[in-house]
Amino acid sequence: MTSWDDMVLVGRVARPHGLKGHVAINPETDFVEDRFAPGSTMWTRSAAGEEALTIGASRVQAGRPIVAFEGFARIEDVERLAGQELRVPEGTLRALGPGRYYEHQLAGCAVTTVAGEEIGTVVRVEGGSGGSRLIVNGPRGEIQVPLAVEICIGIDVERKRITVAPPDGLLELNEIRSKQ
Repeated sequence: MTSWDDMVLVGRVARPHGLKGHVAINPETDFVEDRFAPGSTMWTRSAAGEEALTIGASRVQAGRPIVAFEGFARIEDVERLAGQELRVPEGTLRALGPGRYYEHQLAGCAVTTVAGEEIGTVVRVEGGSGGSRLIVNGPRGEIQVPLAVEICIGIDVERKRITVAPPDGLLELNEIRSKQ
């Protein structure tokens, strides 16, 4: 089995849905129907340890998967899953075309400006659809860089490099915040 830290987040259990052991999922993937298809296995971790969960049935309701895991038949069985992350081994992710990437692949990338100024290293990506940003640690401290094509003009996940064209004041914004 792949270690928990090497797995990729694909969703979070939101809450039980109905009385027959179904749960609503907050997805963290663009491939909702494929990822949460019956027969798919994902992992969760709690105080009791890591646990494999296999999807027995699923449907999408208002853009959100409603899932039944095998062996969970009642609301009492799934209540403990609320809030837990659902992860899968990275090798099970769908291959993307050229120039496309998964956000988790950006962690560890070195960020430089088009002028060659080193900004730092991406420690994580925050946000979600329509509002993701890179959290970069470097000489100026923590800087938040919008993950937008106008700003992140070159992303090379193979070489772990991101080139940015920051708008005026973006890099200084962190310095202003830290002085307050």
